[in-house]
This record gives sequence, C-alpha cells and structure tokens, in this order.
Amino acid sequence: MKKTLAILLALVMTLALAACGGNNKEPASSPAPSTNEPAATPSTPDPQPADADYSKYTIRIYSNSNSTERTTWLIQEAKDAGFTISIDDNSVISGDTAAIQAANENKDGDILFGLNETRWSQVVGGTYENLKLVDWTPSWSGDVGEYVYPGQAYGLVIQNVLMLYRNDELGTNGQELHFDHWADIVNCGYSWYRQGKVGGTTNANINSAMLYAFVDPSSPAGGISVDGWKTLWNYCAGGSFTGDSYGFDPLNRGDVQVSTFYSSSLYGKIDAAGEDSATPLKGALEPENWALVDIKDGTYYIAEYIGILDKAGRSDEETAAVKAFAEWFGSADVQAAWGEEFDSYPCNTAAADILYPDGVPQIYTLPNFALSQVDGGTYAEYVAAHSSEWTNIMTNLGFYWADASGAAAEPDWANLDWSTLTQSAE
Repeated sequence: MKKTLAILLALVMTLALAACGGNNKEPASSPAPSTNEPAATPSTPDPQPADADYSKYTIRIYSNSNSTERTTWLIQEAKDAGFTISIDDNSVISGDTAAIQAANENKDGDILFGLNETRWSQVVGGTYENLKLVDWTPSWSGDVGEYVYPGQAYGLVIQNVLMLYRNDELGTNGQELHFDHWADIVNCGYSWYRQGKVGGTTNANINSAMLYAFVDPSSPAGGISVDGWKTLWNYCAGGSFTGDSYGFDPLNRGDVQVSTFYSSSLYGKIDAAGEDSATPLKGALEPENWALVDIKDGTYYIAEYIGILDKAGRSDEETAAVKAFAEWFGSADVQAAWGEEFDSYPCNTAAADILYPDGVPQIYTLPNFALSQVDGGTYAEYVAAHSSEWTNIMTNLGFYWADASGAAAEPDWANLDWSTLTQSAE
C-alpha cells in the first residue's frame, strides 16, 4: 500500500489555495471510541494548478517529527507537489526542545510543525521572542475539530503514550494488568523498561503520565509532591535500560514484561516484529500475546500542530508559497498518506476517514487525562507551566542514567533545596 501511495502522490498532489473559516475550540480531546481495522489506500489528490509555481522559494521547516524516513519522504513528496523545502533530520535536531530552540535562535524559519500543546501554547503565548505566527486559516481548518489555536496553528497528528505488556510465557502468563495510575508500574511485580535520558518528546510525555497522580500546586518541587519524585526515581532505579531508543524493542525481544511506547508506529512495529526477534509480539489490531495495561486514569494525549512563522524580510510572493505548502501538507489526502506511511493517526477527520472508514483504532480510544482540570486549567497547561522546572529537577538530581554502573545516589528527599533544583544548573 505504501508503494502505491508514493506513486500516487508523486504523480498528483493537492494544492487547494482557497481558505475558509475555522472554529473556535481549544485543543485538545481524544477521539470517539471504535475498534475497527484500517481500510483502503487514500484517494488520489487533485493536481496542482498549472499556473502556480512555488518551487523557486526554499521553505525552511523546523520540526521534531523529523526521523530520516519522514524528512526524506516529505522532501520528495513536496518536490513532486511543486515545493522546495529544507528540513533537518534528527541527526541534526532531535526532540521538541532542540527544534523550538533552533527555530528561535536562527530566526530563518517559515514553517513550524510537530511539537505538542506544551510547546504550542508557549509559541502562541509569546514565550519565544523570535517566534511569531502569521494569521492563517486553511481550507481544512473545520476538519481538525478541537485541535486548533484559531488563526494560528492547526492539528496534524494525534499522539499518546502507551503502556504495554506481554501476556505470554515471557510476560504475565495470562495475568491481566490493571493500574489506577501510570506510576503503579513501580509496584506491578513485573520487570519494566524505562528511558535512558531526560530529554525528548516521548520521554517528556512518559514523565507527564508518571507524575499525573502526584500533582500538588502547593509543592515547591515544581508543583509535584515529593512522593511523586520518589516514585519517578524508583521507576528509573528499578527499570531496565539497554540502549534501545524506546520501549518496543526490549518488549518485543522478551527482555522485559512491561514497557512504554508511543502510539504512532505501534501497529507497524508489531507487523514487522518478527524481523528483530525470535519471540516477537504478534497481532496488531487484534493482539495475540500482548495487551495494553488497563490504567484507570487513561493516558496523556498530545496533538502535533502546524503553524506559519512570521519571517522578517519574506516577500508576499514567498509567503504565498509557504501558505500553499501548509495548505497542501495539512490536507486530507496528504495527511492520510503521511498517516499510512508512518503509522500515525491524523487530526484531520477527513484523512482519518480515508485511513479508518470503520472507526478509530483502540489505542486512540483511551481516556485522555491531558484535559483533566488541574489548578484552574487542564493538565496539559499545567505541564506547560512546570515543564522547565521538571527538566531541571531531573537533570540536577541525575535521573535517567544510561549506565547502571554510573547511577546517581538516591537523593536525601527530606533535605533538598527545591528552589535551587527547579532552576537550570547553568
């Protein structure tokens, strides 16, 4: 199917230039439940207008959704659609922090996409002095529902973090796992995999999920109770890290019984699981030897967005090229093709209908506690307000050591200076 999509997109790509009004909802909520399988190849997009030539201007893009595969695909498909783009892969820029900092420092960006509500709320709110957004409403704005900052940024991909376990002889031997909170993993009685560094979008989302049960607005420890930091420390100390980028591979090999992973790519990874393991996970949409941990809280959702940066010195003609690219990239056919190629779930409901006409996959039906009310706002907003403090705490205390022989000593929790630990060590 991917080959067919690539051929179709190389031949004819959509470039709808008309813009229509959007909605006024805030981001973001989880989609409606369903459990059916993906269906047919996305339909062929409309051809680019014959009189439109935007290829002369190189559109500079910053993103954390920039694996080598994604950047290679996007550069080629954009070229076939009549655009010239420049985007660094993750060997140059890795993670949302690096992407947003590079865009702010270099001041040469045209498009910002990826990231999540934490970063986008900061961009929209003016946290980054050199990042301002162009007032823009694409023709497909009404198709992304609540995933929108009206006039500024629009949802592309829905993402969440998942906790998985093996239920075969290498796992729980048929025992079902039910937790109240993500943090219950430290007392589950099974081996688990944990990340090996503080930074990175997925790692940050896992931390947000782990810390949710310990929100305490009065706590000087970044708005999280000390018990929360103790629990996260135990997650590090008791977990296994073997150098894998994320938690799918060690679970697939049977090295651990419980692990974490991100929703995008999960089904594709399971489809190819036998290539990397003699005892692989089996069954994507209908699991055979694995399951999602049933967590009462649900999980932490984010949505990735696209916005147009207000770049100094860019001409009206060049800005038109940038808007046309954003219009093209967020359109239903292109987002369906992106979703099919990279196993991601689109915010654009028309794109989702192309990929999954029978309903939403199971992993996107979980409750979304990013929208739970915390201290007068959503938990996603709470994370945005405290994320830098959390990063500083984990960095200063030595969380997420990669080598067990170099593990930091457990902190003296009763005698810590949180006012210092919440600040950058630099």
